[in-house]
Amino acid sequence: MMWKLLLRGVVMAGVLACSPLHVQAGEVRDGSHDFDFARGSWHTHATQVLDPFDGGTHTVTLDGTKTARPLWNGRAWLEEIEADGPDGHWEGATLFVYNTKAKQWSQTYIDGDSGEMESPTIGSFKDGRGEFFGTTVYKGSTVLARGVWSDIKPNSHRFEISYSRDGGRTWVTAFKADLTRLK
Repeated sequence: MMWKLLLRGVVMAGVLACSPLHVQAGEVRDGSHDFDFARGSWHTHATQVLDPFDGGTHTVTLDGTKTARPLWNGRAWLEEIEADGPDGHWEGATLFVYNTKAKQWSQTYIDGDSGEMESPTIGSFKDGRGEFFGTTVYKGSTVLARGVWSDIKPNSHRFEISYSRDGGRTWVTAFKADLTRLK
């Protein structure tokens, strides 16, 4: 199964601990600048799927701005998000930190209203695509979560969050955002 092949690790206290996914014996890849593409201000058009396990037909669309800046010479990033949708204004922040020993990134989202921090996802980039894995709680049940950065170009990229209730055999989209660099 794809999930078991990708993740040579275990879930501990809601945090996914994995060995590097793309480093072969003797090969050392420095991924500490994988998020350099995200620097600056971006328009974000996001869609949250309210019923991902029940057909995904109920959605909420948000439009706003994402601003990302590097910390520690690019080995960490702080991303601030503000968006508006039918339920009003939303703010959040995400902290990305590169683990130089594991050669992987962690991503932790912080909700602006509650101040709550989600369990981090852990992952890396390969061939211009970033995949991060972890767990989250959806309607009272713990599910697997996967965040994917793709279609990375100088002035645009895509981010998507998917959930799985069956150990990673199948995934459903819970959130997607198309980002375009602001001039």
